[in-house]
Amino acid sequence: MGALEAVMSFIKNYLERQICERRQFLLLSAYGLGGMAVSSALKTKTARAAVQNPKIAWSYRDRTNPYWNSIVAGGDAFVRSLGRPSDSLINLINEGSSEKSLADIKSLLSRYGSQVALAADPNDMPNCRPVVEAVCSAGAYISTIWNKTDDLHPWDFGDNYVSHMTWSDVGPSEQTARVLFDAMGGKGGVVHLGGIASNNPAIERLQGLKNALKSYPNIELLAVQAADWDTQKANQVMSGFLTRYGDAVKGVHCASDTMAYGVIEALRAEAIEGMPIVSYDGNPQAVGLVAQGKLLATVFTNPYWGGGITAALAYYAATGVFKPSSEPKEHREFYGPATLVTTKDASEFKSKYIDSNPEYDWKSLWSFTSGPIKYKS
Repeated sequence: MGALEAVMSFIKNYLERQICERRQFLLLSAYGLGGMAVSSALKTKTARAAVQNPKIAWSYRDRTNPYWNSIVAGGDAFVRSLGRPSDSLINLINEGSSEKSLADIKSLLSRYGSQVALAADPNDMPNCRPVVEAVCSAGAYISTIWNKTDDLHPWDFGDNYVSHMTWSDVGPSEQTARVLFDAMGGKGGVVHLGGIASNNPAIERLQGLKNALKSYPNIELLAVQAADWDTQKANQVMSGFLTRYGDAVKGVHCASDTMAYGVIEALRAEAIEGMPIVSYDGNPQAVGLVAQGKLLATVFTNPYWGGGITAALAYYAATGVFKPSSEPKEHREFYGPATLVTTKDASEFKSKYIDSNPEYDWKSLWSFTSGPIKYKS
């Protein structure tokens, strides 16, 4: 082989190696976040140091809503436990818009890149994937609550999609329905006010009601309508139910406390007293109304702890305190706690959990979880 041929052969081999490595890099970029096995050499190339002082952010719907206020208050408490002022928590308020949720998160990532530990409710199930993909592409860390599709799993994204927490709402919602039906004497018409139709909790809480109906043949479900977790919309929906069905309405099943407040106002406007109502979320005002007998029951999901621990999971993964991919799956997808609160125990419950928030160890990441998420086959 001549000198020129030797040089050309060297260049050819060098270029082929570069193309091969580039292909491997692109393959890793596309699939490595999904947890595919790669060579130890590639793992070494893509490994990066833990974030020393990440920006902590919470993406959620609306802090004027008592439930979300409790969630973010928990996030504030976690931030304070780190010795930071609570106002260092970055609030991304999406106002119930999935488009705004994604845009705000992308804007945050464009500013801080991988230096982000994000807690988020993606607002609806389909929005979770683009949110997670944006965070993972930036090399940041995210823990989500409530809304994601069943085919989306944290372990498919390596360490950056840290965890997802939801609540098993079917059983507790069925419990509230049974309390309602018993108060109705096991007969009469009931209406249901639901949340955003594409939200996991809205779907499950309606299913809980339907499950309970199977045991009460003399209860008639007159109508189901979404009020989008909103007090004013719930007031309007309930007013429409009363116009349409009149005295046939004997009980109200609400998918959230905030909607129950609107229902109570609609009934008051019609001078209707004593109609049995049940709700969900265990907000302070709702627990107070249960104690007064104005609501029959609510379900407490401990949003204060949920908000703090979701932020803690993202933060401690980002800072390298634990490695998500080394944790069992039940530490990456799990149910949060849910407690039925009725008129019998509301006063005691209010004193313990509502009048002052308990002190939590934010490093005890899974202490109040209720087992792995179970999917329908």
